Amino acid sequence: MLRTPSSSIRATLAKNVRSFRKDHGLSQEELADLCQLHRTYIGSVEREERNVSLSTLEVLAGALGVSVPELLTPRAEHERDTL
Repeated sequence: MLRTPSSSIRATLAKNVRSFRKDHGLSQEELADLCQLHRTYIGSVEREERNVSLSTLEVLAGALGVSVPELLTPRAEHERDTL
């Protein structure tokens, strides 16, 4: 049986990738280049359309200068968005 992550963890990942990317002043294309991924892949992660692999999480985290758990943990400003 194929399993998919919950929509809440995909949403958290999407928001965090976008937020950390913008914090670093990177475009989707620039982040994609750092990760050796296609720009459309980064866009699909940010739109919650991708179930990324563990290795991709590691690459994204490294390029953004954060840990994998940080990518998967809601940030304070995102928690306010949902209240």
